[in-house]
Amino acid sequence: MQIDTNRFSWFDVSDDVKELLVLATQTWDNTEASENYIQQALAKTEENTCVLVAAYRYFYYKNNYFLALTTAEKITAKIKKEENLPDNWQALLPILVQRHQEPQIRLFLNAYAASGLVLAKLGKIEQAKEISARIKDIDDKNDFGGGILLDILTRPPEEDD
Repeated sequence: MQIDTNRFSWFDVSDDVKELLVLATQTWDNTEASENYIQQALAKTEENTCVLVAAYRYFYYKNNYFLALTTAEKITAKIKKEENLPDNWQALLPILVQRHQEPQIRLFLNAYAASGLVLAKLGKIEQAKEISARIKDIDDKNDFGGGILLDILTRPPEEDD
Protein backbone atom coordinates (compact mmCIF):
# COMPACT_ATOMS: atom_id res chain seq x y z
CA MET A 1 0.00 0.00 0.00
CA GLN A 2 1.33 3.42 -0.98
CA ILE A 3 0.83 6.12 1.65
CA ASP A 4 0.98 9.82 0.79
CA THR A 5 3.37 11.13 3.43
CA ASN A 6 3.32 14.63 1.89
CA ARG A 7 0.11 15.23 3.84
CA PHE A 8 2.38 15.60 6.87
CA SER A 9 4.97 17.93 5.40
CA TRP A 10 5.22 19.90 8.66
CA PHE A 11 6.56 16.81 10.46
CA ASP A 12 10.33 17.01 10.40
CA VAL A 13 10.75 13.24 10.24
CA SER A 14 11.50 10.66 7.58
CA ASP A 15 8.81 9.27 5.32
CA ASP A 16 8.93 5.89 7.06
CA VAL A 17 8.01 7.56 10.37
CA LYS A 18 5.21 9.50 8.69
CA GLU A 19 4.00 6.21 7.26
CA LEU A 20 3.94 4.67 10.75
CA LEU A 21 1.81 7.56 11.98
CA VAL A 22 -0.58 7.18 9.07
CA LEU A 23 -0.81 3.44 9.74
CA ALA A 24 -1.61 4.19 13.38
CA THR A 25 -4.58 6.28 12.28
CA GLN A 26 -5.69 3.72 9.73
CA THR A 27 -5.68 0.96 12.35
CA TRP A 28 -7.24 3.11 15.10
CA ASP A 29 -9.93 0.53 15.87
CA ASN A 30 -7.27 -2.10 16.54
CA THR A 31 -5.56 -0.62 19.60
CA GLU A 32 -2.79 -3.22 19.71
CA ALA A 33 -1.79 -2.59 16.09
CA SER A 34 -2.17 1.19 16.19
CA GLU A 35 -0.21 1.51 19.44
CA ASN A 36 2.51 -0.65 17.94
CA TYR A 37 2.84 1.84 15.07
CA ILE A 38 2.99 4.76 17.50
CA GLN A 39 5.65 3.00 19.57
CA GLN A 40 7.68 2.27 16.43
CA ALA A 41 7.48 5.93 15.40
CA LEU A 42 8.62 7.01 18.85
CA ALA A 43 11.49 4.50 18.82
CA LYS A 44 12.70 5.68 15.42
CA THR A 45 12.63 9.37 16.29
CA GLU A 46 13.74 9.34 19.92
CA GLU A 47 12.39 12.66 21.17
CA ASN A 48 11.06 14.38 18.04
CA THR A 49 8.58 16.98 19.24
CA CYS A 50 6.02 16.45 16.47
CA VAL A 51 5.97 12.71 17.07
CA LEU A 52 5.74 13.21 20.84
CA VAL A 53 2.72 15.50 20.36
CA ALA A 54 1.10 12.96 18.03
CA ALA A 55 1.80 10.20 20.56
CA TYR A 56 0.34 12.26 23.42
CA ARG A 57 -2.86 12.80 21.45
CA TYR A 58 -3.02 9.15 20.52
CA PHE A 59 -2.59 7.96 24.11
CA TYR A 60 -5.02 10.54 25.49
CA TYR A 61 -7.79 9.69 23.04
CA LYS A 62 -7.18 5.99 23.59
CA ASN A 63 -7.67 6.65 27.33
CA ASN A 64 -4.16 5.45 28.11
CA TYR A 65 -3.64 8.22 30.61
CA PHE A 66 -0.44 6.83 32.07
CA LEU A 67 1.32 6.96 28.69
CA ALA A 68 -0.33 10.30 27.85
CA LEU A 69 1.10 11.75 31.07
CA THR A 70 4.53 10.25 30.44
CA THR A 71 4.53 11.71 26.93
CA ALA A 72 3.38 15.17 28.06
CA GLU A 73 6.17 15.14 30.64
CA LYS A 74 8.70 14.20 27.95
CA ILE A 75 7.56 17.19 25.90
CA THR A 76 7.95 19.62 28.80
CA ALA A 77 11.33 18.15 29.76
CA LYS A 78 12.56 18.39 26.17
CA ILE A 79 11.52 22.02 25.83
CA LYS A 80 12.94 22.86 29.26
CA LYS A 81 16.29 21.49 28.14
CA GLU A 82 16.21 23.13 24.68
CA GLU A 83 15.21 26.52 26.09
CA ASN A 84 17.46 26.20 29.15
CA LEU A 85 14.52 26.80 31.48
CA PRO A 86 15.00 26.55 35.26
CA ASP A 87 13.45 23.72 37.29
CA ASN A 88 12.29 26.01 40.10
CA TRP A 89 8.76 27.28 39.43
CA GLN A 90 9.39 30.70 40.99
CA ALA A 91 12.34 31.24 38.65
CA LEU A 92 10.44 29.75 35.69
CA LEU A 93 7.22 31.75 36.12
CA PRO A 94 8.49 35.19 34.98
CA ILE A 95 10.15 33.60 31.94
CA LEU A 96 6.91 31.87 30.95
CA VAL A 97 4.90 35.06 31.47
CA GLN A 98 7.32 37.09 29.35
CA ARG A 99 7.71 34.50 26.57
CA HIS A 100 4.26 32.85 26.56
CA GLN A 101 3.61 33.83 22.92
CA GLU A 102 6.74 32.10 21.58
CA PRO A 103 5.92 28.79 19.84
CA GLN A 104 8.19 26.61 21.99
CA ILE A 105 6.95 28.18 25.22
CA ARG A 106 3.32 27.85 24.07
CA LEU A 107 3.97 24.17 23.41
CA PHE A 108 5.55 23.85 26.86
CA LEU A 109 2.49 25.47 28.45
CA ASN A 110 0.10 23.30 26.42
CA ALA A 111 1.94 20.14 27.42
CA TYR A 112 2.13 21.23 31.07
CA ALA A 113 -1.60 22.02 31.09
CA ALA A 114 -2.26 18.67 29.40
CA SER A 115 -0.35 16.92 32.18
CA GLY A 116 -2.68 18.62 34.68
CA LEU A 117 -5.72 17.35 32.80
CA VAL A 118 -4.34 13.82 32.66
CA LEU A 119 -3.45 13.90 36.35
CA ALA A 120 -7.06 14.82 37.08
CA LYS A 121 -8.23 11.90 34.95
CA LEU A 122 -5.88 9.66 36.94
CA GLY A 123 -7.45 10.89 40.19
CA LYS A 124 -4.42 12.92 41.29
CA ILE A 125 -6.57 15.95 41.97
CA GLU A 126 -4.17 17.96 44.17
CA GLN A 127 -1.38 17.72 41.60
CA ALA A 128 -3.85 18.66 38.86
CA LYS A 129 -5.02 21.68 40.87
CA GLU A 130 -1.44 22.85 41.40
CA ILE A 131 -0.62 22.67 37.70
CA SER A 132 -3.93 24.29 36.72
CA ALA A 133 -3.37 27.16 39.15
CA ARG A 134 0.13 27.70 37.79
CA ILE A 135 -1.15 27.78 34.21
CA LYS A 136 -3.99 30.12 35.19
CA ASP A 137 -1.43 32.57 36.64
CA ILE A 138 0.19 32.84 33.19
CA ASP A 139 -2.86 32.42 30.99
CA ASP A 140 -4.98 35.57 31.28
CA LYS A 141 -6.89 34.68 28.08
CA ASN A 142 -7.41 31.03 29.08
CA ASP A 143 -5.63 29.82 25.92
CA PHE A 144 -4.26 26.77 27.71
CA GLY A 145 -7.35 25.81 29.70
CA GLY A 146 -5.75 25.94 33.13
CA GLY A 147 -8.44 28.22 34.51
CA ILE A 148 -11.25 26.04 33.20
CA LEU A 149 -9.75 22.90 34.69
CA LEU A 150 -9.07 24.65 38.00
CA ASP A 151 -12.68 25.87 38.13
CA ILE A 152 -13.93 22.34 37.52
CA LEU A 153 -11.60 20.84 40.12
CA THR A 154 -12.43 23.42 42.79
CA ARG A 155 -16.15 23.82 42.15
CA PRO A 156 -18.14 22.95 45.26
CA PRO A 157 -20.44 19.97 44.84
CA GLU A 158 -23.91 20.94 43.81
CA GLU A 159 -26.49 20.57 46.53
CA ASP A 160 -29.41 18.28 45.85
CA ASP A 161 -32.78 19.91 46.32
